[in-house]
Amino acid sequence: MNVVIFGATGMVGQGVLQECLIDATVTRVLTVGRSATGASHPRLKEIVHADFFNLEPIAGELTDLDACFFCLGITSLGLSETDYTRITYDLTMAVAGTLARTSPQMTFLFTSGASADSSEQGTVMWARVKGKAENGVLGLPFSFAHHLASANTTPSGTG
Repeated sequence: MNVVIFGATGMVGQGVLQECLIDATVTRVLTVGRSATGASHPRLKEIVHADFFNLEPIAGELTDLDACFFCLGITSLGLSETDYTRITYDLTMAVAGTLARTSPQMTFLFTSGASADSSEQGTVMWARVKGKAENGVLGLPFSFAHHLASANTTPSGTG
């Protein structure tokens, strides 16, 4: 199985990276981030790329993938809805849209937050935006898409 991890330097992404490297059924692990993880493993390839809104320069590396763990995210605390949406929804959809084109057979796993609002109509800003991102990913033509939420990773802020 060939996997790609976005956000492998963050708290969730580091754990995903460790588990992928331990699992013998994962034959190739590709990380894409603004900085390298510092990890070294024969099955690991890291791509440092600054602009996740434009993955075209690395699109050739994003083929033949079986799974994506999308672990990028920020807190909504102190952000306007516009700024939080740019990272949580727009960036997610830019990456997911590219992957749906380059590896449509993949399973896309979006790290979300407990209490995300899939109706996109609630009063809590971060929950609305996370719900919009979940809905957006689920609407793309992947073999399978899913959002992961944990009570232990509830986003900060009430925005």
